[in-house]
Amino acid sequence: MDLRHLRYFLCVADEMHFGRAAARLGISQPPLSQQIRALEDELGVRLFDRTSRRVRLTRAGELFAPEARLALQQADYAAHTARRAQRGEIGRLALGFTASAPFVPKISQALYHFRQAHPEVELKLEELGRDEQLDALAQNEIEVAIIRGFGKPLLSSDLTATCLIEESMVLALREDHPLATRDLDPTIADLRDEPLVLYSAAAGAGFNEHFFWLCEQAAVQPRVAHEANGLATLLGLVAAGFGATILAESLVRLHVDNLVYRQFPPPLETRLWLVHHAQLSPTARNFVELVQRSNAVEDAAA
Repeated sequence: MDLRHLRYFLCVADEMHFGRAAARLGISQPPLSQQIRALEDELGVRLFDRTSRRVRLTRAGELFAPEARLALQQADYAAHTARRAQRGEIGRLALGFTASAPFVPKISQALYHFRQAHPEVELKLEELGRDEQLDALAQNEIEVAIIRGFGKPLLSSDLTATCLIEESMVLALREDHPLATRDLDPTIADLRDEPLVLYSAAAGAGFNEHFFWLCEQAAVQPRVAHEANGLATLLGLVAAGFGATILAESLVRLHVDNLVYRQFPPPLETRLWLVHHAQLSPTARNFVELVQRSNAVEDAAA
């Protein structure tokens, strides 16, 4: 059934006059009459009783009118929903992120502004390791990944990566550790024979390999006392005196009893990367563009 026929029918039903209805619709009267007859032929019922003096709805027309009005309203709503989905105002966004990402102001602000701008988008957040995020992207389980790594990740040709932030690393120690209170900032050489608590290789986002390479350059053999799969375990073990650890500087915002942070000199730096497919859904495109605009503004200000 042609929606135009329903609109013509309702206009005539409202005006109860073909001439006025035609003028309201911006067409001449004969085509309007033809369209109403075509609708009646399709339905197999008369919708109007017409005479030279008056027009009125038949009983079938009276019952058809509210249903036709609902059908048009639903069609308009469906079209409106499709347009909103195309603009990314509704829908779903699956986002993967590394444990430290929410502590980076640029990321937390982007998430806040996205939710404010698109409150009807279902935002699914998953904390995943670097390799887990890349696998999830490959399987289309997430659309956007925020991963940490020292260098640009190796990606398939359909993925792209943008560096969001580069930050220094800090040494996290129990407050009574000798390196926690001395005047000079600690160096890698100071970690010789020190027990270390590090992320496991799976959770370390390539950090362990880079750190071990730096230790090798400094002729230091790292002593890994314990490995942790999560940030809470990592900090808990350090606070309990099991060893020191090295973290991204953004994590100094975390307050843990008995724990202090000391600046660690370059070249031990880490980067946060925004990774996504070249072809994005409207919701994912809106989020990526928001983060990239924020990135551009901060770069220009710097």
